Amino acid sequence: MFSGFALMMSVAQAGGGHQHGALPKVEGVRPVVGTSPWGPDDEIGRLNLMTAESQQQVMARVDARKVYDLSVDYFIGMPGWHAAGDPRYQIWMTHTPNGTRVDDPLFVGSEQNDHVSYTGTAFSMYSHTGTHIDALNHFGLNGKIWNNFDASKHLGDRGWKKTGAETIPPIVARGVLLDVTASKGLDMLPDGYRISKQDLLTALLSQGTTLQEGDVVLIRTGRMKVYEKAEQYMNNPPGLGMDAARFLVEEGGAMVLGADNLSFEAFPSEVAGNYVPVHTYLLAQKGAFILELLDLEALATDKIYEFAFIGASLKLKGADGSPMRPIAMPLLSPNSKSRVND
Repeated sequence: MFSGFALMMSVAQAGGGHQHGALPKVEGVRPVVGTSPWGPDDEIGRLNLMTAESQQQVMARVDARKVYDLSVDYFIGMPGWHAAGDPRYQIWMTHTPNGTRVDDPLFVGSEQNDHVSYTGTAFSMYSHTGTHIDALNHFGLNGKIWNNFDASKHLGDRGWKKTGAETIPPIVARGVLLDVTASKGLDMLPDGYRISKQDLLTALLSQGTTLQEGDVVLIRTGRMKVYEKAEQYMNNPPGLGMDAARFLVEEGGAMVLGADNLSFEAFPSEVAGNYVPVHTYLLAQKGAFILELLDLEALATDKIYEFAFIGASLKLKGADGSPMRPIAMPLLSPNSKSRVND
């Protein structure tokens, strides 16, 4: 069986796939990275839309009686980009109670080792494993990233000197769930389905939800239902299309976009000469961050479409992404005491 990545790339190279034919040859001027309206030193892009005032406004409406964990479990064999050469998630024991008794690594003697049971673990993984955020340097165009930072000047052997994961501030903002799957009466979108602007408009209308500038917009494809079946989860996933991405940023004012799949966008590419046009559009051209592998099932079950989104990445200096454990707390509506199901 093809891995998810191999299938995506083989279909893209062949120019076929779900609802799409061969792409035309690249002609004319290629797109370039965006220049930040927040100045030449800006490294956080649209996260500049988040202010002390906007954070206070959203937290003032929080109903904290129920907290939704939007992150996934990490386990050996979990979905990942190992088909592209990236390391699988691995965890191993560095200390066990019995091993400590045998080795006495801290030189405290058998009596204390018999009494104190010591366990330790180590783990390794690709930075885009599990629930995570893409830093703005994850994808660029023509050797540059957001705000014209240049790989030849700002990328060293120890990572990026600009827009590394350590620069991403904790995110506290209004969150919106767009349950595209439920709006179609489905449990999961079909393989390879490309989410359009019209799909998002339909979901907004069916939910009675509106978008605001500075939102964290999370899109449910239903793919999380097969998360523990890695091959099925990775195989030809549904994802966002270009017109949907443009709508969310340019018309909806989204600050951060996220989804419950690993690739975020659908394949094959809609844009000639670019195999990940949604990523480069959001990260490199618009300075909009991407969240992937979010567990949105509980929010969808409880029909919580508006919430406080709270999440922080690890401060991995120079990294192009980082694990995150975001949470969501429903917002009190003007017409009721709570939106949480009692």
